[in-house]
Amino acid sequence: MKWQEARELFLNQFLLVSILDYHEKSDKKIVDVVAPIRTISEKNANKEFIRAKEGTFVYHSSNEKILRS
Repeated sequence: MKWQEARELFLNQFLLVSILDYHEKSDKKIVDVVAPIRTISEKNANKEFIRAKEGTFVYHSSNEKILRS
């Protein structure tokens, strides 16, 4: 699903997502399509961010775009 759709389904929550598609702009990766895996509590967000495997990412749904460098 598109990141915008995930944002609407999971309002104001941290999400662990699998990155399915992205595009590059000015040396930044902008994620377009994700597969939500699960929500993450605010308390565990940093721990889950550090533990995220390659191809997955923890991000808050209040962000309009997922940017990776």
